[in-house]
Amino acid sequence: MIDLVYTTLMDRKLIVTHHAPDLDAVGSVWMLKRFDAQDFADSHLAFVNPGEQISLAEAEEQGFQLHEVTHVDTGLGEFDHHQPEQAGPNICATSLVYDHACRIHPELSEDKALKIIVKYVTEIDHFGEIFWPNANDTKYHFMIHELIRGLEYLEPHNDESQMQFGLTCLDSVYAVLTQHLKAEEIIKEKGEKFTLNFGEALALDTRNDDTLKVAQKMGYVLVVRKDTKLGNIRVKVRPDAPIDLKPLYEKVLKNDKTGTWFYHASGKMLINGSVKHRSQTPSPLSLTQIVDLIKEVYE
Repeated sequence: MIDLVYTTLMDRKLIVTHHAPDLDAVGSVWMLKRFDAQDFADSHLAFVNPGEQISLAEAEEQGFQLHEVTHVDTGLGEFDHHQPEQAGPNICATSLVYDHACRIHPELSEDKALKIIVKYVTEIDHFGEIFWPNANDTKYHFMIHELIRGLEYLEPHNDESQMQFGLTCLDSVYAVLTQHLKAEEIIKEKGEKFTLNFGEALALDTRNDDTLKVAQKMGYVLVVRKDTKLGNIRVKVRPDAPIDLKPLYEKVLKNDKTGTWFYHASGKMLINGSVKHRSQTPSPLSLTQIVDLIKEVYE
C-alpha cells in the first residue's frame, strides 16, 4: 500500500490552482515546488475557475493524465480547505501542503521561517489583517499579498505571471526570515555588549548583516559589525539616539589609512563596504580596535 501511494505521488506532474492566484494559491504551489521538490520541482501549472477541477480533456491538452494532477486551493481535494471537514481559522491550502511536506521531511517542522510564512498566509487567507493595528493604514498595501493582487490590475488574466511573481516574493521573504532568525541567534550567542553615555551598544564579528537592524530594534543605541570573512566594518546608530558618528569618522581616519570609509550625512551610519558599493577596501582595524575607538569618543 505504501509503495502504491509513493508511486502515485511520483506521477504527479501538473499542479492546478485557481485563476488570479492569491497568496494561498501561490503559497501552496510554492510549498510543493520548494519542499516536496523530489516530486514537484519541475511541475507544470494550470489554472481553473475557483472550486473546480481540471477536466481530463484540459489535462490531456497539456500532456497529462488525471492521476498526474494535484489540485491546490481548489477542487475540494487533499490540498483544498473549502470543504466543511477541512475548513477552520487555522487551516488554508498552504498549511495543508505544509503538513504534507512535514510528513515527508520531518525536519521541516523545526524550520521557524517556514512556520512564520504558513502562519502569515493562513491569517491573510482568513482576512485576519482587519484586526491588525491601524488596519486601514496605507502601508499595508506594500505587503506581499497586496503586491500579488496588484498584478490583477497590471496584467489582467495573466495567471502565470502572477504566480511566478508570487513565487519569487515567497523565495525572497523566506531568505529574509531565515537571515533575521539567524541574526537573533547570533546576537544572543556572540554579541559583545558595551555601555556608552547614551545607552547600551553591541559589537559583532559576523557575516550576517541583518544583525545591525535587528540589534537596533532590540534597543541597542549603536551597533558595530565586522564581516568575519571580508573584513568590512559597519557602524549604525538608532535614528532616535542622540549620537552623531562624525567624531568617530574623524578618529577612524586618523587610525586607518587603508580602509575606504563613508560617513552618511544623517550622522547615523559609518560604512566600510556594502553590497551597494563593491569597490571599497576593507579596514584592517579589528573589532576590538573599532570598539575602543567608539568608547574613546562616546563614553
